[in-house]
Amino acid sequence: MIDDRADVPPATTFATAPRSVVALVDATSPTERELIGGWLAEGGIAAEFGVEAPVTQLDLDAAAVAARLVDRHDDPLVVPVRVLWLPPERDGVRRTTFADLAALADPRRPHRLLQRRLVAKTPDRHLVLTGQPALLSELRANNTAVAGTAEPFARAVVRAGIVALERAERGVIGDRYKVPRLVAEEILDSPEFLRRLDAIALHTGGTSREVYRRAEKALRELVAAQSRLVSDLFTQAMRPVHASTWKVDCEPSGLAALRRLNRHHPLVFLPSHRSYVDAFVLGDALARNDFPPNHVIGGANLRFWPIGPIARRTGAVFIRRSFGDDEVYKAVVEEYFAYLLTKRFNLEWYFEGGRTRTGKLRPPRYGLLNYLAAAIRSRRVEDVMLVPVSITYERLNELGAIATEQSGGAKKPEGLTWLARYVRSQQHSAGHVYLRFGEPLSARERLAAHGDPLVPDPGFGAPEAEEARDQERKAVQRLAFEVAVGINAVTPITVNALVTLALLGVHERALTLGEVRRVLEPVRDYIQHRGLPSGELDTLSDDHALAVVLEQLSLARVVTVYRGGLEPVYSIEAGAHLEAAFYRNSAVHWFVNRAILELAILAAVEAPEGEQLQAGWDTAFRLRDLLKFEFFFPERAEFAAQMTAEMELVDEDWHDRTADGTVGSDILAELTESGFVMAHRVLRSFLDAQLVVADRLAARDGTEAPDRKQFIDECLAVGRQMLLQQRLHSPESVSSELFTSALKLADNYGLLEPAADPSAAADLRARRQAFADELRLIGTRIARAAALDPSNRLELS
Repeated sequence: MIDDRADVPPATTFATAPRSVVALVDATSPTERELIGGWLAEGGIAAEFGVEAPVTQLDLDAAAVAARLVDRHDDPLVVPVRVLWLPPERDGVRRTTFADLAALADPRRPHRLLQRRLVAKTPDRHLVLTGQPALLSELRANNTAVAGTAEPFARAVVRAGIVALERAERGVIGDRYKVPRLVAEEILDSPEFLRRLDAIALHTGGTSREVYRRAEKALRELVAAQSRLVSDLFTQAMRPVHASTWKVDCEPSGLAALRRLNRHHPLVFLPSHRSYVDAFVLGDALARNDFPPNHVIGGANLRFWPIGPIARRTGAVFIRRSFGDDEVYKAVVEEYFAYLLTKRFNLEWYFEGGRTRTGKLRPPRYGLLNYLAAAIRSRRVEDVMLVPVSITYERLNELGAIATEQSGGAKKPEGLTWLARYVRSQQHSAGHVYLRFGEPLSARERLAAHGDPLVPDPGFGAPEAEEARDQERKAVQRLAFEVAVGINAVTPITVNALVTLALLGVHERALTLGEVRRVLEPVRDYIQHRGLPSGELDTLSDDHALAVVLEQLSLARVVTVYRGGLEPVYSIEAGAHLEAAFYRNSAVHWFVNRAILELAILAAVEAPEGEQLQAGWDTAFRLRDLLKFEFFFPERAEFAAQMTAEMELVDEDWHDRTADGTVGSDILAELTESGFVMAHRVLRSFLDAQLVVADRLAARDGTEAPDRKQFIDECLAVGRQMLLQQRLHSPESVSSELFTSALKLADNYGLLEPAADPSAAADLRARRQAFADELRLIGTRIARAAALDPSNRLELS
C-alpha cells in the first residue's frame, strides 16, 4: 500500500512494533468472511508479518474507512486481506476455460454455494491473501493532497488496498493477470486533473461542472474495464484464428530481456501493422511468457458488437479517430495515458495509424506519441521504454481486400458479418509469422537528445508556448523515426519476399525454376554478406523447396504456373501485382540504398569527366529526398556513410578509381557481373507513381488547388491508361497509397498551392513540368539498370 507503481513490494520493516492492526477485509460473502476471520483468529497476521498486536476488522469500503480509520490518533498497521479463489489445475496451468463457462461458474469468483463446496472438498482452490501493509502515517504521507479531507483520503486508502491485493494476487497467478481497478474514480479524484479541467473551463468559457461532466463521460467511454475471466476466454477463442494459420516464430531471448526491463519500466509496444490479427499474435506470445496484458489502443471503428465490448474487457482502449479541438477529450486521453504509465501498465498501439496497404512501413502518426511525451515532460512519468516490434507474415490471406482498396475500391466497414468473413478467410495454412523485438528506446533519453525541453507546457496564451511546442513536435517526430528504423532493423526477409522480388523484376516474362534460383543466388549472397535478418532462406537453394514456395504462392493466386511446355514456368498472376508487391515490400527497405547507388552510378557515367563523382553524389541525395515519404533515411552524413559502404561492396577499390572525380564505365561491368541489380525491382513502382502525379499536376493551369480525393481517383484512372499504353512498367504503380505519398511529396515541394496571379501560375506550371521531366529522366535510368540485370537476358536452357 506504500507504492502502487512497484512490481515487487518492498520488505516489511518497522522502526517500532505497531501497537494495533487494522485488517481491511475485502469479502463478498459470509464464506469469505468466515475464512478471513478464522485466519485472523489463528494468528495469521503475526505469522505473516511478525506483529503481535490486537487486530480490528474493517470492511475495505470508503464509508467504513472514513468513519473508523481516518480520524484515528494512533498509528495502526493497515493490512488489506481477501480470499483468492483459483481455477482447477489443468495440465499444470490454472486458467479459466469454456468448460467453466458452460457450467455457469467463474472459478475466480465462485458463487456462494460453490464457495462452501470448494472449502469442504477442494481446499487447494482457495487461500487467504494479504497485500503489502502500511502504517496509517505512511498512507497519510503518500496522499498529502487529500489527507486532510475524510472522504477523498478514505477513497485513496481503499484504492491503495485494492492495488496491493491485486499485486499480491499476481504473485500467485502470474503477471499476465495484471489489471487496473477504479481507474476513472482515481483520475476524477486527482487534484491536478481537476485543476486542469478548471483551466479548460476558464479558457473555453464553460462552467467547471459542465467540463467535469464531459470529462467523466469521456473517461467512462475510454477506460478499459479489464476482466481476468474474459481475458482467459478471449485468448482461447481467438488463438485458433492465427494459430491454425501461421506457425509463430518468436525469439525467446528478446522476450527474456523485455521481462527484465519490465520490472523497472513500463513498456510501450509499437508494432508494424500488416494484419487485423497482429494484436492477437503479439498478445498471445506475451501471455505465454507471463507478461501483463497490454492496453491496446485502437480506433473506435472496431468498437462494434460483440468484439468491442469483449475486447474492452481484455484491455482494448478505443479512441475516437478525430477529436479536433475538443480540449476536454484531449485532457482525458493524456491523463489516462499518464495514469497507466505511472502505474506501470504496458501499452500497445500501431503508430502507422492503420494497416499498411503496400507491405512496407507507412509514415508514422504522432498523436499518441505526443501524449506520451507530455506525460514525461510533465514529470508524471519518469521514463517509458518504447519497444519496436516487427510482425511479418510469409503469406497473408487478407491481401485481396487490401489490393482492392489500393486500386480504388471502397474499404468494407467492420462489423459482425465482416468479422465472420474474415475469420473464415484465415482457415488456410500460411506458413510462418515472424515476431521480432527491436532495441528498446528510452523515451526520456531520446526526447532529450532530440531537443525536447522536457518541461511542462507554458500554458494557454503564454508567448513562448508556440516555440516550445514546435520544438516538442520535432522531438516527437524524430523519436517516431527511430522507432520505425528499429522496426525495419529486425524485420526479416522472408522466402516470399525474395521470390516476388525476383518475379516482379522480370517484365512480362515467366521464369523456369532454375532461372528463379539463379536470380536469387546473388541476392542471397548479398543478404548473407551483410548479415541481414531473414526467415528460412536456406530452403531457396534447394529446387524442391523452392518449387514448394512457388506452388504455395500459386495456391494463394499470387503466382501463376504454366505446365504445358518442357517444364513449369512461373510468373506473377494477372491482376495480382499489388499482392506480390506487398510481399516484396516487407523486405524492400534492405535494398533501397543499393538501388539508389545503381542509379547514382548511371548518372555519374553520363556526366562530363571530372564531374562524374559529384554527379553521382548529387543523384543519390536527390533520390533520398524524392523517396523521403516512402522510406526512412538517416541524416545526410550517415546516409553518405551508408552509400560509401554500399559502394565498397560493389568495388572495394572505388576510392582509388575515383580520386580525380571520374567514375569509369568499367563500374557498369562490375554491376552486370555481380548479377545483382536492384533499381528496377525496388524503386520503379514508387517513382512511376510519382510520375503519374507529376503529369496530372503539370496538366493543370495552377489556379486552383486540387481536391485530393478527386485527384487520386484521376491518377488511378490515368495510371491504368498509361499502363495499357506501356508508359508504366507494372500494375503495382497504380496504387492509391503510392499516389497519396507522391501527392504529399508534391505538396512538400510547393506544387499544390494555387497561384495568386498569371505570373505565379506560369512559374508553378514550369516547376510542375520540371518535376515530371526529372522523374522521366530517372525512369530512363531505371530502364537502363534493368537492361544490366542478367535475369532480363536469361535464355531457356
